[in-house]
Amino acid sequence: MTLAQCGEGCVNPNPLVGAVIVRSGVVIGQGYHARYGDLHAERNAFRYTDSQHIDCSGATMYVTLEPCCHHGHQPPCTEAIIEHRIARVVVGLLDPNPLVAGHGIEILRQKGIEVEVLDPVSPLADELRLQNRIFLHYITTQRPWVVMKYAMTLDGKICTSTGDSQWITGAAARQRVHRLRKSLSAILCGIGTVLADDPMLNTRIEGEPEARNPIRIVLDHHLRLPLDSQLVRTAREIPVIAVHDKDASPSRIDALHKAGVQTWCCSSLDDLLQRMGAEHIDSVLVEGGGTVNDSFLQARLVNEVYAFVAPKLVGGKEAKTPVEGQGIENLRDAVQFSHLEVEHFGQDVLLHGVVSTQES
Repeated sequence: MTLAQCGEGCVNPNPLVGAVIVRSGVVIGQGYHARYGDLHAERNAFRYTDSQHIDCSGATMYVTLEPCCHHGHQPPCTEAIIEHRIARVVVGLLDPNPLVAGHGIEILRQKGIEVEVLDPVSPLADELRLQNRIFLHYITTQRPWVVMKYAMTLDGKICTSTGDSQWITGAAARQRVHRLRKSLSAILCGIGTVLADDPMLNTRIEGEPEARNPIRIVLDHHLRLPLDSQLVRTAREIPVIAVHDKDASPSRIDALHKAGVQTWCCSSLDDLLQRMGAEHIDSVLVEGGGTVNDSFLQARLVNEVYAFVAPKLVGGKEAKTPVEGQGIENLRDAVQFSHLEVEHFGQDVLLHGVVSTQES
């Protein structure tokens, strides 16, 4: 699992996969899927053993996900396992991809290779599903995994009554947000956030100047996105998509296209997620205000939440909160979470969990 995690933020929409080759209790090779389009974990492990002239005959390979058996950007990993005369393969999770879905294991067994699959109800299998929750959701639904993130004060405010929000949390917490941006394929906000803050919505990680940037998506029904905004001025460097309704001005569409901005006409958030999935966007970080957050929650589209809490009190009944709208009437209908985690960043606290009131 630790090896697999090394590919975070680089392999989307592929899964995170790690592989270890063991003989007589000694690790003789290991690898992970490092970047989309590059070698898969199994072939990276074999690349190491080949470079060291290590014979893998009779060894056991442990791999977090079922080896692929189809040609994509890379040839099938099953072929490499067979060619290197591996005797036993221990698989963490079956791959639900229809192109694999048990066929990889079947091919290996037909070649006389012993294959053991982890018990799906074991704690380790649960950890592996959590690690690859984005891939598992995307490959089975063809829709992106939706992550909602916000920062608030102890009294639940995301800004003061005047709109001042910089900065609620400290530098360490903000760096954690940028690592989260790197791990996901897209980032989304509403036009209100753009008009108020003129954000870049890019990834800025200390020591990683080349960290991957997510595709930037703006919910902008009437295409009010300013042509001189940071998003538009950098649209040819980092993709920007403005999502509008059918009544948007053709002249505004043309102006944004000339500036390098893509425009999508979507009738609903559900329609938008389907379009994103069709464009191979496997995950999206919602960094909107209370109205956008409420829209996603009311539509029951949120899969995961990152809530940063700063030890500050600002007060004010007009100060905005992370989720606005009408809210729920009964507590039994509240969104609840599984796999809840707590992290500390200086004085700030991160509460992070997967939504458990809907299928992932």
